[in-house]
Amino acid sequence: MNANETADKVARAMLAAEGTGPAWGIEIEEAREGYARISMRLRADMLNGHRIAHGGMIFSLADTAFAYACNSRNLRTVAAQASIVFLDAAREGELLVAEAREEALAGRSGVYNVKVTGEDGRTVATFQGLSRSIGGAVIETGDRL
Repeated sequence: MNANETADKVARAMLAAEGTGPAWGIEIEEAREGYARISMRLRADMLNGHRIAHGGMIFSLADTAFAYACNSRNLRTVAAQASIVFLDAAREGELLVAEAREEALAGRSGVYNVKVTGEDGRTVATFQGLSRSIGGAVIETGDRL
């Protein structure tokens, strides 16, 4: 299995094992080594009191893309730190896309930038996460790590 096939299998296995991703309707559009693009359609129960996307939902979407990107090498990896900047509102029924890219990888640490966009391509939020590998495989591949 090549690196990008492994990344896709890892992301799909993580999504299947989560309670949140399936409950929120998260879809994996693409996953490859150091990269993930996922989407989620906003429902009424994902909105805040202003009837716009709850910031926690936007953060969670970005964090999920970050998780798939930083675990893409089939090495169990968790978030050590993350921050987000909200730039625009998103509304019920809108499809949000989170695109995570690995910016740096050094030893057990990695830096990932995630851009969350609306259907029209506008930037809704930017997220940066610092990952830390904790060892072990996410999925069994039969290959040695």
